[in-house]
This record gives sequence, C-alpha cells and structure tokens, in this order.
Amino acid sequence: MQRYAIGIEFCGTHYRGWQTQQTGVRSVQQTLEDALSHVANHRVDVHGAGRTDAQVHATNMIAHFDSPSIRTDRAWIMGTNSKLPKDISIQWIKPMSMDFHARFKAVARRYRYIIYNAPQRPALLHKQVTHVYHSLNVEKMQLAAKKFEGTHNFESFRAAACQSNQPVRHVQHCTLTPHGPFLILDIQADGFLHHMVRNIVGCLLEVGQDCFDVSHIDNIFAAQDRKAAGVTAPPDGLYFIQAYYPDTFELPRPSLGPQWLNWPV
Repeated sequence: MQRYAIGIEFCGTHYRGWQTQQTGVRSVQQTLEDALSHVANHRVDVHGAGRTDAQVHATNMIAHFDSPSIRTDRAWIMGTNSKLPKDISIQWIKPMSMDFHARFKAVARRYRYIIYNAPQRPALLHKQVTHVYHSLNVEKMQLAAKKFEGTHNFESFRAAACQSNQPVRHVQHCTLTPHGPFLILDIQADGFLHHMVRNIVGCLLEVGQDCFDVSHIDNIFAAQDRKAAGVTAPPDGLYFIQAYYPDTFELPRPSLGPQWLNWPV
C-alpha cells in the first residue's frame, strides 16, 4: 500500500463544497474520488487538508489517498484529470510515508479573499471575485484586519452549524492589500471555523463603509455571539491557497494560481 499526496486546483462554483455529502449533491471530494477510483481500479478514499464552503475555490488544496496500484506519477495525474470535469484538476502528486495525513499533519492553513471594488460589476471575473460597488475606507479596513491576528475566541465569527468543539484559533497574519480596484485579504491560521473567513470579511466591509469604527471588532469578539457580527460575505471571492506541513514532508509549493492571486501582500 502506497500513500500519495496531491495538490488540487478547483473552481467551486458548481459544488456544495469540498466534503462528500448526501447522494445527489455534487462535492469536490466525491468527484475526485470517483476519478481516482477509475484510474486505480479500486475504490479510493481521499482525505483533504480542510473543508471549503459551497462555491469556494482552491488553488492548492492538499489531500492524500492510499492505493496498492502501481502507476507512474504521470499516469495518476493525466489519467485522473481525463476523468475529471474541467473545473477540477490535480496539479501534482508525490508518494509519501504512511505517517503523512493531509488534515492532521497540517500546522497551518491559508486563504485569500478577493474583493473587486468598482462601480460596475466585472464580467470576466464573474463568480471569481466579490464585487463591492460602495466606496471603501481601505485604511480603516486594514487597521480592523490587524485586530484578528493572534489567539482569539472566534465564537462571534463562526456559523451556527459549525461542528468544531471549540472556537479558539490562532491567526498568524491577517492583512488587507489594495492592488488597483482589487483588495486582497490574506489570512493564515492554525485552523478555521465554518464561515470564519467570510464572516471576518463581512465585518471588514461594514467598517470600510463607515458603518462602524475599527473598535467595533473588539466589541464583536467580546460578545461571543454570532448575532453581534455582520453579514456573511459571498463565497465567490474566497480561495483556499495553501496548507503548511513540517518541512520533513518536502511537499511542493506551487504558485497561487492566476496573477491576481499571486500579488504580494
């Protein structure tokens, strides 16, 4: 039996998220398992680094699977991609030791949220970014974003359906960087709660529209109540871009996808 790590890119617009759900509901995990099973000639179970919401995208979702089937790396990638829809693609594969686990060995996960701030909605970036036509106070939003860094109780920023046992997370960085009409939120943490990033973005947008002062973020944390926070931002602009592991695993670190996802922050 051989364990393999894979890096997957997908456009989540037509899926109900990463995780396999009830029969008849499209998920990235189930679609990937079906394609890999065809190449392996046996049932393959895929374990991802994390879960994504419905319609959320990924540029390098890390996952692993086990198989006794002997295939070259090229055969795994080309064969599986030929069976996948055009909005999911395996980018790389690497044989791993059996102690590697895509979820439990990850020490950090990183997302980017892309806001397109312009009077008119984009056409070519439909469902790839979140369009905001209001004028935004970017400096206030940048100050508010910094308040999420460190260790906090994120009870106010998780969905009611969140299944995590506890809401405390450590955020290594949370930065907001403008690039022309684009605003790039880059956030990395030891883990994320259900809707956590989208709820953070919703609050930042309210601050950016001068609905609240920057200090309002402190009040939301103190409330430890989802009702204290703002609306959940759309999934369109959210990308899972990387999971991080101990260097001993020597996993590839490809580019983050399109140019506007690789801009420095």
